[in-house]
Amino acid sequence: MNATECESPVRVVSTPQSWIESEAVRQLYSTAGLQGMKLAVGLPDLHPGRGWPVGAAFVTQGVIYPPLIGSDIGCGMGLWQTDIPRRKVRLDNWAALPFDLEQPWEGDLADWLASERLPSTGFDASLGSLGGGNHFAELQQVDDVLDASEFKRLQLSQDRVLLLVHSGSRGLGAAVLRAHLESASNDPVVPGSVTGSKYLGGHDLAVRWARSNRRLLAKRFLEMLGAHGLCLWDATHNAISSEGADLWVHRKGASPANDKFVVIPGSRGSFSYVVVPDSNLTATAWSLPHGAGRKWSRSQSRMRVREHQKAAQLTRTALGSRVICENRDLLYEEAPLAYKNVETVIEDLKQAGLIRVVARLRPLLTYKTRSARWE
Repeated sequence: MNATECESPVRVVSTPQSWIESEAVRQLYSTAGLQGMKLAVGLPDLHPGRGWPVGAAFVTQGVIYPPLIGSDIGCGMGLWQTDIPRRKVRLDNWAALPFDLEQPWEGDLADWLASERLPSTGFDASLGSLGGGNHFAELQQVDDVLDASEFKRLQLSQDRVLLLVHSGSRGLGAAVLRAHLESASNDPVVPGSVTGSKYLGGHDLAVRWARSNRRLLAKRFLEMLGAHGLCLWDATHNAISSEGADLWVHRKGASPANDKFVVIPGSRGSFSYVVVPDSNLTATAWSLPHGAGRKWSRSQSRMRVREHQKAAQLTRTALGSRVICENRDLLYEEAPLAYKNVETVIEDLKQAGLIRVVARLRPLLTYKTRSARWE
């Protein structure tokens, strides 16, 4: 782990083999200079964001910074172990199914909200919808078990298909941040103040809403397959949490490391990894990467990927998996070439003594959108 000290400690988890864009490091140091900042951590998937870096975690004392989290409060991932045996994988049949996760759910929203103990909001109709960007629902299978004892402890099965869902709070989180910025701008906020309490109340609702959204997405997806699943893990990547002693952890594209395990996915054409923390991770703000991290911006990806591949080529990956994405621009933006190598991210973490790898997961089918916009 390379550590550089400034007024607030800055740590970047990397090895000489890693590539992290200089703009992302500049953003990390700039954020580290904010009032009340105690620690700024860049994880191996660090990349530039809109003013603040993504793939980072920040620890403050006495104040919080809502803009660091951004608009998709509660965005995260959940892993379900399904009752589909590996021998019953039918990719051709599944790829033709109308999952339509970008469309509103046709079920009883009032009943769902009551069962989830969620209040009605102006965003009820978006519950159970995937959203755009890097959000996805992906069927996977265990490709390799690297720690048999941990694999057994986590109650994972090599014979069962898995479902990984990545989505957030849709418009609700954006509304919470927008309401906050109208009264407080980008200034630091005291958590116990009227302004801080109001934001954190909206923030916590958005986090709960996003988790419920992932549960409903999994339900919709699995029902289309005639299957059921058990949620083994759910982590929020964009959120603020209290660590006691008036310390607050801001995660922007970072996974909490206090769960029994963490899933670190790559791109749509690469493996995902199940890992367990190998230390208390205080030095990394109790956080691990949320994925491989972008190598190119979306505009760069649209331009560069087109030079190498046609859209139709991106619907099947080198690992044999299928990708359902009928939005041409999104298909290029989310192409494997646009992302860093997830194996390098995993190696960085291993060399830093932060994780042990339990299993490697192979993608089978990745759902993005059926909304066709082929230009």
